[in-house]
Amino acid sequence: MRKCLLLISLLLAFALPPAFASSHGEAEEEFDMAEFLFGHVGDSYDWHVTTIRGHHISIPLPVIVFGKINGPAVFMSNKLSHGEIYKGYFIPEEGENAGKVVEADAEGNELRPIDISITKNVFALMVNAVLLVWLILSCAGWYKKHDVLTEAPTGVAGLMEPVIEMIENDVVKPNVGDEYRRFSPYLLTVFFFILINNLMGIVPFFPGGANVTGNIAVTLVLALFTFAMVNLFGNKHYYKEVFWPDVPLFLKAIPIMPLIEFVGLFTKPFSLMVRLFANILAGHLMVLSIVAIVFITAKMGPVLNGSLSAVAVAFGVFIDCLEILVAFIQAYVFTTLSAVFIGMAHPKHH
Repeated sequence: MRKCLLLISLLLAFALPPAFASSHGEAEEEFDMAEFLFGHVGDSYDWHVTTIRGHHISIPLPVIVFGKINGPAVFMSNKLSHGEIYKGYFIPEEGENAGKVVEADAEGNELRPIDISITKNVFALMVNAVLLVWLILSCAGWYKKHDVLTEAPTGVAGLMEPVIEMIENDVVKPNVGDEYRRFSPYLLTVFFFILINNLMGIVPFFPGGANVTGNIAVTLVLALFTFAMVNLFGNKHYYKEVFWPDVPLFLKAIPIMPLIEFVGLFTKPFSLMVRLFANILAGHLMVLSIVAIVFITAKMGPVLNGSLSAVAVAFGVFIDCLEILVAFIQAYVFTTLSAVFIGMAHPKHH
């Protein structure tokens, strides 16, 4: 269902009719649906906060680049606003490097430097990581100061304890098995990390609204962590089932089953990566597509624009509330599948 909605959002971005002409016969500025959608879910070198009377208010972020021609440079992103060139670096507005910091050689060719800038998604990742650490340390601090046998947890600890117990008892223990204590810290960290980033992505104001878990680079790293936990700590029976499974000899000698099992080592983390990325990105695009109705109908008259805007706002609030549930479900699904894959890497010898 969500993949279908993602497809619909993408089709809307490229299939909308052009804007209406003004009464003076001059073409008014066209509302660019694609730029509106992907401008909000994409990464950037600054953090756009709001627009007041056509003036964009943004928070500049550090640009850190190492170029072959101009060498290393560290500066704030506002130095490159409005197409300006700073220390030989600039951001082209079109072409294959549009929106990226580049430098130009003597022939005018654009060259991409090594770019480790603190972009919007990176900065949001840092903020959310600090928030996660604060939640965990606050929870741990309460247990250090109170007797859990005589007092019920309150505050942050009271909020975190039922969620931790649910993940521990309903996800980690039944799926990982007897060695669940070794992997509980990782699985709980993954769950809360994804949950916090999902929830912060729904918040429409700074420091929320960044598309962190809807960025495939982030979900790739999370999937690689699970891949490492599965394959680095799998026991000998797990690798025996991969490279010499208990099937008829001719299936192993060709080898058909070992090849299938080996490919399966990589398809599991790939599915984790794509599932989280696609669902979160689809949610962001759904909300933005609904909000865009307000701007698309702006030239259709006050009656039609007002009525459709009211419907768009009401439906947008409903979808945003639904996204809160989706944020939890996607964190739960990623953690559950990771626990299942880790459990499969620790089969017992019969």
